[in-house]
Amino acid sequence: MHALAPLAGLVDLALPPRCPGCGEVTAAAHRFCARCWSGLRFLGPPWCASCHLPFEFDRGEDARCAECMADPPVHDGVRAAVAYSEVARSVALKLKYSGRLACAETMARAMERLMPAGAELLVPVPLHRWRIWSRGFNQAALVATALARTTGVRADAELLRRTKATPVLRGLGRKGRAKAVAGAFGLAPNARERLAGRTVVLVDDVHTSGATADACARVLKRGGAARVILLCWARVLDGQGLEPMAD
Repeated sequence: MHALAPLAGLVDLALPPRCPGCGEVTAAAHRFCARCWSGLRFLGPPWCASCHLPFEFDRGEDARCAECMADPPVHDGVRAAVAYSEVARSVALKLKYSGRLACAETMARAMERLMPAGAELLVPVPLHRWRIWSRGFNQAALVATALARTTGVRADAELLRRTKATPVLRGLGRKGRAKAVAGAFGLAPNARERLAGRTVVLVDDVHTSGATADACARVLKRGGAARVILLCWARVLDGQGLEPMAD
């Protein structure tokens, strides 16, 4: 037994693990209570071969959704652990605005199963420095760091930068969001050497319209990345009736 195990037991008694969704005491850290667990819809194949939008049934390996056939995305797919819901939203808000940093590991644990084969670099969606100063951290960078610990894929939070402050995207339509983030991202001076021919996993908490992911993927590919796949905690699907979080 590790020498610190008794102390760890005392800490567990003093601060029992709680459900990341509602705060109810649970048997282990990062474990959801039965009620919150039932409120999560885990995503995965079958999905669109281009954007990874979940399909109700398997349409074939190369099947694409109507939107991707009409206007293919810049990125190489969006892999989300869960569909956006009240529970998924609660976890994301606790990390983003309440400083519950352990939620980053909760997200990463659920996202790990969707890590693309051949992934070479984890790059979090960056925040502008003003927002980092006010919040104290970048939630996407925390998730990327947690993923790096469990997968062994290197995370680089300095490679992609938000060079322009953008307005809150909540309430803007698809075109409005795309316009707001246009020209908002850039690369570090030596980024091309680190990106050349690599499969990059772009890490974020919540995927909404895709405007931010497209803008980041465009910059990364111009910098030499071969593929850019977005990996996130939750994805907003049509018809969910929930107000998405701000990007």
